[in-house]
Amino acid sequence: MLFKFAVKDFIDDREFKNLSPKTIEGYKLGLRKFQDFLTDEEIVDVEEVTAGVVKRYLLDLKNNRSNNPTSLNTKLKNLKAFFNYLVQEEIIEEKGNPTKKVEYVKEDIKIEVFTDSQIKQMITYFQRTMSRDKTFFAYRDYAIIVTLLGTGMRLGEICNLQWRHVDFENLTITTYGKKREYSSVPITDKLKKELREFKIYQTKCFGKETEYVFTNQTGGRLSENAVQNVFKRLKTIMNFKGVRVSAHTFRHTFAHRCLMAGMDVFTLQRMLRHSKIDMTQRYLALWGTALKEQNDKFNPLNNLNI
Repeated sequence: MLFKFAVKDFIDDREFKNLSPKTIEGYKLGLRKFQDFLTDEEIVDVEEVTAGVVKRYLLDLKNNRSNNPTSLNTKLKNLKAFFNYLVQEEIIEEKGNPTKKVEYVKEDIKIEVFTDSQIKQMITYFQRTMSRDKTFFAYRDYAIIVTLLGTGMRLGEICNLQWRHVDFENLTITTYGKKREYSSVPITDKLKKELREFKIYQTKCFGKETEYVFTNQTGGRLSENAVQNVFKRLKTIMNFKGVRVSAHTFRHTFAHRCLMAGMDVFTLQRMLRHSKIDMTQRYLALWGTALKEQNDKFNPLNNLNI
């Protein structure tokens, strides 16, 4: 089968399975780039693609397009999904799957977190801006930062958050994001206070209660790109060294602080809504030395006369 027709069948199958538009767009973009590479290699049929071709493609991405290990693994994961589909549909044989023996690239595990000083700088900046300019955007961006720090929510979850999903009485937020699943996470009294005050301010600005918690200038849903632009501006203003200003860094910081305070890994897994505990354990492995103090303090052997 011609590669371009195989791609069309695969995308149709993903849409039929009701995958998110973002996931489908990722498949489209990745397979389009791979198809361009195959054209340069004068390959047009899926059965002509070998493990060697896949490896050359990944090397090209690494050497000529500066893809890091994480990006390479994401692209390989998408290719594996595509060729596994072709095997499932009996378009190619199992032994003809070119990605079967191509292993993922080893990644250097480095998870960045904000320091207490950096967090204070960001909070102070927004508080001063709110006091001086009294703009909706300053208050909104401050509320986003505080919510990220207080919940570890993902970027998509922040953008999808609606007021009907914020339960002030029971101190919970219902998130909707990755895998398009709803999950409930607890919030503190402090975050409840911040969000209630923001809601009052927001309602006065628009003359009505908005559907979404974090909105654009017209009161509609704030896009992921708009939030990323907030972080880009904040990065320029703060000029932090060695740490990326992003929703994911706030999420990592939330996880780091929870573990440092003694939270167990299973509770953290539920707080972060990880479907598997692997990622949560990665946090534990990285910050295990920091947890030594907690172990020294609470270890049951401390009180035994042995």
